[in-house]
Amino acid sequence: MNMPVYLFTGFLEGGKTTIIQESLADRRFNSGEKTLVLMCEEGIEELDPSKFWGSNVYIKFIENESELTAEKLSSFMKEHRYDRVIIEYNGMWLLETLYKNMPRDWAIYQNMMFADAKTFLNYNANMRQLVYDKLKDAEMIVLNRAYDGIDKEEIHRVVRGISRRAAIVYDYPDGHVEYDEIEDPLPFDVDAPVIDIKDDDFALWYRDLSENMKAYEGKTVHFKGLIARDGKLSQNAAIIGRHIMTCCADDIQYGGLVCVFSSPSPLKTGDWITIKGKIKLETAKVYKAKGPVVYVEATEFAVPPKQEIATFY
Repeated sequence: MNMPVYLFTGFLEGGKTTIIQESLADRRFNSGEKTLVLMCEEGIEELDPSKFWGSNVYIKFIENESELTAEKLSSFMKEHRYDRVIIEYNGMWLLETLYKNMPRDWAIYQNMMFADAKTFLNYNANMRQLVYDKLKDAEMIVLNRAYDGIDKEEIHRVVRGISRRAAIVYDYPDGHVEYDEIEDPLPFDVDAPVIDIKDDDFALWYRDLSENMKAYEGKTVHFKGLIARDGKLSQNAAIIGRHIMTCCADDIQYGGLVCVFSSPSPLKTGDWITIKGKIKLETAKVYKAKGPVVYVEATEFAVPPKQEIATFY
């Protein structure tokens, strides 16, 4: 049975400690479950165990990222038979450190990011990689201390440039909350007879396809991409995609799809091509699991797009 992990991320003064305190003081959440709380940073607020509803809460501190090891986390689990884990994660640490050291039976049940509404855009401007790291897997971002005149359009643009699934919540000092309701339609028509992907929209389309593969089953697509031959594939198949920059130059990665031609193709790695084909969800050797395979119906050589690196902006 998996150990449920509730992950609270964000930066100093974002409100992580406050929400953990309120949750553990609430009988509806904390009715006696044996809970391990991992505190990975020291902020202004501190947890007050005297106000917790249940008494089975055990708080552990991890002061340095180097201490966040598989051995240390496993040692905590040997002390008690915990029912769940709550983690207040340090905003300056990459989540990869946590993910690679979690015990195998730990499973993230909830991942929420908290930020100060007044400083969120500054963090994004100056520490974009860290903001991306916390937002990419978050189910919700809560912007505390929201104020009249807050630039919701810009915040929406920043969040949606990283994640289309994260809910955006504004928490005001008077206690009321507002949800982001800005419409964010895709720049291509998923229901069209042929889904035409413009050069500037490739990154957004590739992410949407990755997150909603079933929605593309049986759909015909038309897009431009860069050929990458792979020895794991047959002579009549290749990978076609683009280099995508999500956050910054350091995170540029090639995102491609397995494409199957009707006969062996002379295309070589580095060729640009425009293809039209139908997507089927199948198991392919280059995928770790079932993924989108494009059965190519038409092709033509193409010139590279004006911006060869695809981005979300």
